[in-house]
Amino acid sequence: MKLDIKEIPFSRFGSYFCISEEKDSHAVYIRDVHGGDDAPSKLFQIDIVKDGVENEFEVRASEVSLSFYLKDQSERVAEIIIPEEDELHIEVQNVELRLRATKGKYDSLMELEAGMYEYHIYPKELKLMIINLNGEMVADAPWNIIGNDYIDMRLKNGHFVIESYRTVYQKKEYLPFRGGKEQVEVLYKEWFDSMRKGYAQAEYLPSLERASYITWSSVVHADGALKDYAMYMSKLWMYNIWSWDNCFNALNLGEKYPELSFAQLKIFMDTQDVSGAYPDFVNDKFISYNCIKPPIFAYIYEQLMEKNDYFKDEKRLRMVYESTKKVMTYYKEYRTFEGRLPHYKHGNDSGWDNASLFHVGMPVEAPDLASFLIRSFDILSSFAERLGEKEEAEQFKNQADTLFNLLLERLYDADGFFGRVGKNGEKIEIRSSLILRLPVIIGYRLDKSIMDCLVSDLEGNFETKFGLATESLTSNYYRENGYWLGPIWAPVTFLFIDALKNNGYEETGNRLRNKFLNLTLTGGMAENFDPVTGKGLVDTSFTWTSSVFLLLLDDQLRGD
Repeated sequence: MKLDIKEIPFSRFGSYFCISEEKDSHAVYIRDVHGGDDAPSKLFQIDIVKDGVENEFEVRASEVSLSFYLKDQSERVAEIIIPEEDELHIEVQNVELRLRATKGKYDSLMELEAGMYEYHIYPKELKLMIINLNGEMVADAPWNIIGNDYIDMRLKNGHFVIESYRTVYQKKEYLPFRGGKEQVEVLYKEWFDSMRKGYAQAEYLPSLERASYITWSSVVHADGALKDYAMYMSKLWMYNIWSWDNCFNALNLGEKYPELSFAQLKIFMDTQDVSGAYPDFVNDKFISYNCIKPPIFAYIYEQLMEKNDYFKDEKRLRMVYESTKKVMTYYKEYRTFEGRLPHYKHGNDSGWDNASLFHVGMPVEAPDLASFLIRSFDILSSFAERLGEKEEAEQFKNQADTLFNLLLERLYDADGFFGRVGKNGEKIEIRSSLILRLPVIIGYRLDKSIMDCLVSDLEGNFETKFGLATESLTSNYYRENGYWLGPIWAPVTFLFIDALKNNGYEETGNRLRNKFLNLTLTGGMAENFDPVTGKGLVDTSFTWTSSVFLLLLDDQLRGD
């Protein structure tokens, strides 16, 4: 695949290193994604110098390597690979590859021995060893009391390594450049073959290649708060692991990589608060509980059990079961007023940050949250049966029934579902958000007349050429590139398709599935998409979009 590093960073499975090009300045940077998206990520700007003069250059990247060419010339002058998770290798010929550090106040470079420079990066709590294996390396880094004024390194005619670590560098033998490249080729081919699942047609091959690479290259290794391999949402700019969204990555991994899949769920089970709440997001350095997403772990785990017997293991099922029970207790104890349904305290809680439902105020009783809880109680009841917890199975069934009745009593009328706001639970008149149609996920409990109305509403007011807009296009709240005020989102699309196909509306579900598959050919694997043009919006290298694409492609391939 020809990789555009303005849209998708060059990286590899397990690595915190990546390389990307800024869209406006076209500057190319070696970056590091430790610390999440609030931490500085740029390490070095890359320039190509020939005969003492900076030259314009072109970058040509594949899944395995990134190459540099002087503008309008055919001979490669430099190449970068990441053969090991913490090793970035550079090969240079006939030019100087210049590395200009984007350093902070105390950041400092020092030569420890001939051909070995250690670079301390304070904001990231990271060290780099920059090693000359067999070329020419020169550093211009004048010292000024507490750090270098600047750092300018030149690499020429040889093989060089940049290795990252936290505390102490351990000397080692490095693979020859060609051997390192071949190693990555083997690793990526294995991943790609597992993601394509036998798909041989040309139609969706560009999207398949893109989705496979994004999911592979967005994984980082265990470090700090991360105890296992973890798939970031992106290495472009949203390099955190977000609760709720990461479940779709776990679902896609479940069939071929069950251990890695379970590790994604375990990130949040291991960091669950004593209140029962999961963090909003996690990275290697931070765990944030600012917002609490709706519970879908049980929903995802039920599907994982169908994909691979690994997930039927009693110990793993018990872990998910007990953790989900704590989540449900959290909503009962800390998010429910007497006689009411559980509520959100911010749009970010729902994942639909700025949806029109949340424009009136907070807290909000929302039918989607009630539906997720009802669905979770129903699934917990089935898990309890499997685990031999007969009494709890009945309790969960009763709790689901109670919530369902309250949902219809408080948030449903002749015009459909709505929300309530504030301490007095005033009715919200704004009804133009797709979020109010999410009770389709409990379609098995709804009267057919209610489901028919919901589906008709979806088709008439939200379905576009490319799928389901998150705000009706005729709404006064609709905004072009409005985040949750119109754009199409992959996880939500998956939820609707899954609900429609499992509740007797296969034709509509399959049509939406095919629209989303086609959308990726126009908009790539972006965070979200313009519902009218299909253009990819915001971050253009998203794993949850890639995972949903791969799940839906597999669904089409199987003819489901």
